[in-house]
Amino acid sequence: MAARSRVEVLSTHTPDLFGKAVARAAELLRAGEVVAVPTETVYGLAANALDPAAVARIYEAKGRPAHNPLIVHVADLTMARRCVKQFSDTATRLAKAFWPGPLSLVLNRSDIIPDLVTAGGGTVGIRWPSHPFIQQLIRACDFPLAAPSANRSNEVSPTNADHVRKSLGDRIPLIIDGGQSQVGIESTVLDLTVNPPRILRPGMIHQESLESVIGETGSGGDAAGTLLKSPGQLQKHYSPKARLRILSWKDDADLRSQLTKEGCTVANTHVIAHTNIPASFEHVSVIPHDSEAFARALYAELHRCDETGAELIVVEAVPHGPEWQAIADRLQRASS
Repeated sequence: MAARSRVEVLSTHTPDLFGKAVARAAELLRAGEVVAVPTETVYGLAANALDPAAVARIYEAKGRPAHNPLIVHVADLTMARRCVKQFSDTATRLAKAFWPGPLSLVLNRSDIIPDLVTAGGGTVGIRWPSHPFIQQLIRACDFPLAAPSANRSNEVSPTNADHVRKSLGDRIPLIIDGGQSQVGIESTVLDLTVNPPRILRPGMIHQESLESVIGETGSGGDAAGTLLKSPGQLQKHYSPKARLRILSWKDDADLRSQLTKEGCTVANTHVIAHTNIPASFEHVSVIPHDSEAFARALYAELHRCDETGAELIVVEAVPHGPEWQAIADRLQRASS
């Protein structure tokens, strides 16, 4: 696509700036444009979800494959119900427990949702985000927003405005700077069109939490060859420019030995660790051994490794357990 003139970046850190940013973003969205906006998960590239031409601009700006559907963001239950054929009792219980928040519910779509949003499928993912900016923006627009992550397709998702600028700054007219994303990875996606409901993409609202509200759930992506019901199911996704490997090691010597066997040089290897911190490596980042802190910091660390010229990023394997499942999923797809 043709490059644009310099992207406009608007801050939101005072009430006056917040209001002006909402007004400017809403103006562009009503005109059919795309705008990068903060959410609590990652930054999203938003467009009017009811306007096929606007939605097409999302795919164009990202270079996103047309078979990968989008999640629709709403600002209340009334708007959510307009987007689907039936907002079930199960959906109502989940919304009461987890909305606003990082949970997307897949339901049969209503006629107002364009085919391009759902990649031609009969279902749509709906989410009510908790970030105050996107909530206020949706209310100002009075229409739902389709909003995948605000980066070029398959790259690491952005968790601050600078990440967006470096990826899409020559392709979009406006970036809203709402600070650092507080969750740090994409929402949990739960398919309610099957029984039992099925987790299509794990997130920081994990399976045990969902089952405490609705009982049994399954997990796993859609079968090969079928229409995707959710983003985040492609084998290679969320990937840094550098090659990424997930390893476990006992000490520095063990890690060096593993790298040598793979033909990697220590000098160009950046390590992201949480427990076994290499003392003799030059490029090491430490993220606390806590799933929420790890999720919040992970993408920013991957961006930083790329910016400093890493050829290989080694991430210390994360623990097993439901609270780590989403992080393990993102790392696995990034390393594919």
